[in-house]
Amino acid sequence: MQIVVLGYENCLGLGFVGAADMLTLSRTMLAKKGAPEPYRVIAVSHDGLPIRDGAGRRYEVEARFDEVDGCAAIIVPGYVCDGGHALPPFPAIGAVAAWLRRQHALGAIVAGSCNGVFLLGEAGLLDGRRCTTTWWRHNELKTRYPRADAAWGASLIEDGRVVTAGGPLSWIDLSLHIIRALLGPEAAKTAADFTVVDTAPSTQAIYIPPGHLSASNPLLLEAEHIVRQAGDAQLTTIELARALGVSERTLHRRLKEATGETPKHFLDRLRFDTARTLLETTRNSVKQLAAASGYADETSFRRAFRRYSGMTPGAYRSWSQARRGIK
Repeated sequence: MQIVVLGYENCLGLGFVGAADMLTLSRTMLAKKGAPEPYRVIAVSHDGLPIRDGAGRRYEVEARFDEVDGCAAIIVPGYVCDGGHALPPFPAIGAVAAWLRRQHALGAIVAGSCNGVFLLGEAGLLDGRRCTTTWWRHNELKTRYPRADAAWGASLIEDGRVVTAGGPLSWIDLSLHIIRALLGPEAAKTAADFTVVDTAPSTQAIYIPPGHLSASNPLLLEAEHIVRQAGDAQLTTIELARALGVSERTLHRRLKEATGETPKHFLDRLRFDTARTLLETTRNSVKQLAAASGYADETSFRRAFRRYSGMTPGAYRSWSQARRGIK
């Protein structure tokens, strides 16, 4: 069984080497518990030639694409960018996308870390799937891949053997997730204990700097930021307008222009998005989810959730787990 770490020009060296090292160390530890080495770790590039990361460091690889005869999983690290590049600037993106698409069709788990998720988007693997990326490229991901069902602020999501995670260090979570998917929870726990990893999920939301809130529609982005930061607070449209420094009437007009929604519908949609992310990533009760999503009570939460999703929160959680192959 092969687990592949993909190397490409301008990738994050830590994500490339770190994932390979963590999987190799975990394999050694798992083998010491009495079983034969459960998998092989292999680093590849599209042509088998060495790569240079975003800092100009050179790394050797072990194989080129056509030398990999099927694999169980692939980790795609993020890449270095200055905010002006939607994709890493190297000419082999088409070959990478085609290879990722083929390997997924053959049964591999394809996992993208940070903005490496964009390479999965180029492969068409995000279409119709729930996914995430690092928070500061969330809006860009939604714009570039409109058929992707992007979740803001989620740490890790799997949908149909496509795994996406936010943050440049998320290759750690991806490595453990792949071990769990291929070898079971005990193996993942052994690997986590050995590598001293805290596997508790976290959110990136509290670390987002206000300076990020600038784009083609800064009011809309800032409004989203305020609502998401409010957490379990029952934010009203009046309070949202006040936080934005505009009148209620101006807020209504500008949201209508930007989204076609009233302020109330805007709040409800973001609360729904928060709730379904929590349903997918936690085991919290419906009552806890209602409070965490900013609803006044469980009844109004259930009513709003059914309006947006067409199903109850419990049914959505079961559907989401079945879609991701979780029993």
